[in-house]
Amino acid sequence: MMGMPLELNTMIVTKGNEKRIEENLFVLEKDQYRLYPLDIPLDIRRTKESETTGTAVIKKLEWEQGKTKIMYQLISLNTIN
Repeated sequence: MMGMPLELNTMIVTKGNEKRIEENLFVLEKDQYRLYPLDIPLDIRRTKESETTGTAVIKKLEWEQGKTKIMYQLISLNTIN
């Protein structure tokens, strides 16, 4: 029996691939199956090592054809000086 590879994520790492749907609503597609907590504030970062750019809440998560798509709402943005 073959298991499904699954990664648990506790932050949103965009690598600049996010797409804005509405003012504070974004969609991000990632390779592989990933699990994110829903309706809990998570840090957003461009890379794992970069500073947190804001906080978001994931509203929707979809798995299909080896990819994960999340829809998240930006709830705060950190200003960059």
